[in-house]
Amino acid sequence: MTAALSAAPAIELIGVTKRYRAAAAVDNVTLTIPTGTVFGLIGPNGAGKSTTIRMLMGMLAPSAGQIRVFGIDVAADRAQIRRRVGYVPERHDIYPWMTVGEVIDFVRPFYKSWDDDFCGEMFDLFALDRRKRVKQLSKGMLVKLSLLLAVSHRPELLILDEPTSGLDPIVHEDFLEAVLKAIASRQVTVLFSSHNLDDIRRLADSVGIMREGRLVVQRNIDELLASTKRVRAVLADGRLPTWVPEGTIWQRVERREWLLTIDGFHPTLLERIRSENEVETVEVGDLALSELFRDYILGEGAIR
Repeated sequence: MTAALSAAPAIELIGVTKRYRAAAAVDNVTLTIPTGTVFGLIGPNGAGKSTTIRMLMGMLAPSAGQIRVFGIDVAADRAQIRRRVGYVPERHDIYPWMTVGEVIDFVRPFYKSWDDDFCGEMFDLFALDRRKRVKQLSKGMLVKLSLLLAVSHRPELLILDEPTSGLDPIVHEDFLEAVLKAIASRQVTVLFSSHNLDDIRRLADSVGIMREGRLVVQRNIDELLASTKRVRAVLADGRLPTWVPEGTIWQRVERREWLLTIDGFHPTLLERIRSENEVETVEVGDLALSELFRDYILGEGAIR
C-alpha cells in the first residue's frame, strides 16, 4: 500500500496545541506523516482528532506550535495547501440547492489539476445522478459526492475525517474502493480519521492514537502489533504484583488473574515477571488492533 517515499514529509505538526480558554482540545502534539503513506488517526470522541484536522486545513489557528504541509507553513499559504489537498469533512457543506452536475461544474475551475477522466470514473463508480439536487441526496450519496470532489483534482494529500460514519455496508464498501482507487492511481498521502478500526487496518500503513488531546502512540501498524503483547499471569493466593514491566500500557488484577498489555515486549520479560512476582503461571498472546486501542485509551499501567 505504501508508495515510494519522498524526502519531505507530507504533514508535520511540531508541539501543536489548541486551547479553548483553560481547556486544551489538542495538547502539544508532534506528528510526522511521510509522503506516500496512509496514516490512520484513531481515538474516542473528544480526543482532538477533528480539531487537529481542522488546524491542518487552516480552518483553525493553533494556540501554539507549527504545522507544515509539504514543507509549507499552513498559516503562511493556506491557498496553495488547499489546491494540493483533497478533504472530506465529517459534516458536508456542499450547497444544497445545486444539482450534482452544477456542484461539479462549480468546483472544477478552482483546480488547474482537475482530471475530467478520473472524475468520470468516480461518477460512474458511485452511480451519481447529475440532475439530482444535493438536498435530495441520501447520506451515502452525499459522502460519495464529497469524495468525488476531493479526489478529482488529483490531490497530493487526501484528508478524510470520519467519512464512513453511519454508512450502510454497500455504500461503505464503495467508499473504501474509491479511496483505494485514488491511492493506487498515483502517489497520494492519506490521513484517515475513523472509529472503524477494520477500515484503519485495511487501509493504513501507520496509526496514531489520540487520547484527551494527546498523541499517545504513532507507529507502523504491523510493528505496533508485533511489539505489543498481552500477558496473563496467575498470582499466588493473597499476593499482588510487586514489579511491573517497563512499557506496560494497561493492567488489571481481578482475584488471582493479572492481565498486562506491554509495549516493547521481549520474551525475557516472562522470566523476570516470574522471578520478581509471586506467580504460578505466565502466558503471552497477540492482540487485535481493537484490543490494543482499548488498552491505550484505558490507562497507563494502573491496577484496576
